[in-house]
Amino acid sequence: MQIGVNVPNFGPGTDPGMLRQWAQTVEGLGFDLLMVSDHVAVTPDVAEQYPAPFYEPFTALAWLAGITSRVRLGTTVLIVPYRHPLLVARMAANLSQLSGGRLVLGVGVGWARQEFAALGVPFAQRGRLTDQHLQTIRAAWADDGDYRAGDIPIWVGGNSDTGQRRAVRLGEAWHPLRFTLDWFSAAVDRLKATANEQGRPVPALAPRIILRITDAPLVGPERLAGEGSLDQVLDDIEALRLLGAETVVLDPFGGNPAETRHPQVAWQALATIAAHRAGTPNTAHRTERP
Repeated sequence: MQIGVNVPNFGPGTDPGMLRQWAQTVEGLGFDLLMVSDHVAVTPDVAEQYPAPFYEPFTALAWLAGITSRVRLGTTVLIVPYRHPLLVARMAANLSQLSGGRLVLGVGVGWARQEFAALGVPFAQRGRLTDQHLQTIRAAWADDGDYRAGDIPIWVGGNSDTGQRRAVRLGEAWHPLRFTLDWFSAAVDRLKATANEQGRPVPALAPRIILRITDAPLVGPERLAGEGSLDQVLDDIEALRLLGAETVVLDPFGGNPAETRHPQVAWQALATIAAHRAGTPNTAHRTERP
């Protein structure tokens, strides 16, 4: 199973130098994938969670491709209705070529009503537009020519049943975000049933989970996968593997934009996970197993 990292490409502590450090940290620790988020117009509803500066994902990933050599690069998630589909098809194809085929295109329908209004895109039609745009993008890639894309996997985000159906129809993988393990286990069963109903293969599983290591275990049914003691986090990652996840993306951003000024906490958590993955555990966060 591959493990990726969602890197904050926004917030008061983020600048080109910080993005470089994030990329060097993620690749240096041996992670398989580096992903960034997408917003175009930082309207008040967006700024509340993801304040400026916000580095546009294609631009940022193209730059990061030049300062990395191995790690794959992706979006979690590109908001498909925000851009003309032929523009997305060309930018993704070009980025894939420039990075040596390292692009993963994670996509979603979006949620920020004010941002949709600022861009002149009808919010109520975002699902239909996403489906149409993805079909156009795939058609452009299939025609080859100026849109030679190589093998760009599309990961379809969305935790809803609609998102699952879209993943079955139009994606190589389903990419749900932040959930409990019980929810994910039941959702995988629904995904398989949906694929069977449509007579299509079951998409690969590529979930994104929070990464928050605590000193003591967390209890309760609301505990999200990826948060809790190190034992709990490692067990969650293993549970996702056993449920069939081919990739797990770790998201160390806890929701406070001030965190972007102090990424060392996130880097330490990632280093701890990387050490255990490599078989050389860092005991700073570790509790002994019985």
